Amino acid sequence: MKKIILLLMLSGCGFTPMYVGQDSDIYVAPIRGINGIELRNALNAKFGGVHDTDAKYTLTVNLSEPVTQYKALEQTGDATWQEISISAQYSLTDTATGRILTSGTERAAESYTFVRYLVASNASYNNAVKNSLTVLSDKIGTRAIVATHSLVNTDTENK
Repeated sequence: MKKIILLLMLSGCGFTPMYVGQDSDIYVAPIRGINGIELRNALNAKFGGVHDTDAKYTLTVNLSEPVTQYKALEQTGDATWQEISISAQYSLTDTATGRILTSGTERAAESYTFVRYLVASNASYNNAVKNSLTVLSDKIGTRAIVATHSLVNTDTENK
């Protein structure tokens, strides 16, 4: 019963979710490196699929190489925890005018266990990188969708 009342209240307030049935017309320019491919794929998935270069908006991302820091050391000096951090500079432009709609830098970090076994350490590292790229795609994708969504709402109000 409470859910029905909540739905009735929200239906009259003018609230519309950003992601409902909208395919964002954003072309994601190629990003260098293996991690760049993963990030680009995640962003394309967030925007509703791969778009051509003639899309309404173009997202350009410059991805840094992962940086690793030791977080915990044993008395012997061996590392047991490390942190991976990746940053990305991005800009979203209107393809027709070249005007920058939004830009910035996002950073994601993930801790992982560093053990003596090479296979386990590599698996932990790869999972940490993948998780960091997922966080970056969420952050950048959300900012891009908000920028394009606010433009669509502004254009609709001006008509």
